[in-house]
Amino acid sequence: MSETSVAHGHHHAHHFESAEAEFEACKQGMWLFLVTEVLMFGGMFVAYTVFRGMYPEMFKAAHAKLAVPMGFTNTIILITSSLTMVLAVAAAQRGRKDRVLMHLSLTFLLACGFLVVKYFEYSHKIHDGLLPGGFFTNTELTHPKTPLFFSLYFIMTGIHAFHVIVGMGLMLWLAKRTMANEFSPSYYTPVELVGFYWHFVDLVWIYLFPLLYLVG
Repeated sequence: MSETSVAHGHHHAHHFESAEAEFEACKQGMWLFLVTEVLMFGGMFVAYTVFRGMYPEMFKAAHAKLAVPMGFTNTIILITSSLTMVLAVAAAQRGRKDRVLMHLSLTFLLACGFLVVKYFEYSHKIHDGLLPGGFFTNTELTHPKTPLFFSLYFIMTGIHAFHVIVGMGLMLWLAKRTMANEFSPSYYTPVELVGFYWHFVDLVWIYLFPLLYLVG
């Protein structure tokens, strides 16, 4: 199969003056969406900071129960997936269909790897009773507010994992459209916008990892 493939001609929507205007509008829309995501995660970061200031010793003891090697492994996985997504976008810009599919597949597999690591990490927390709120049953940590830390941990990492799953769905959508020859050097907007989203997901984890796992 040839690496280079000619895509079907893309006709911009009737309410745009040109394909360039359509691209700029889509890009601005994605940036606006990411701003709302920043506000959502920002609220959680603020809550974490406030409660950590209120219960510093409890947070220090609770964070020691997190698996730093697993968190570090997932950090490497997501950084690598950002690279493969960049390569997918670059391939789409050059009209190299096979390369787009290859790099999207690698990004998807890396995302799967992230979720597998997170599954084992969550399983360990459940086994040790390190759960949020009234589900907390661990007997090693005795501070009465300890469940608060794990509430924040599961909310923040859980919402992030949900974003990873959404990104995986978007990659499958891109792969389907790529196989249908819908992208070319003159039209690759969906690939680039999904790339923006995926880099944001990775960036959020870059903040979550040191905040939860390293700051004792």
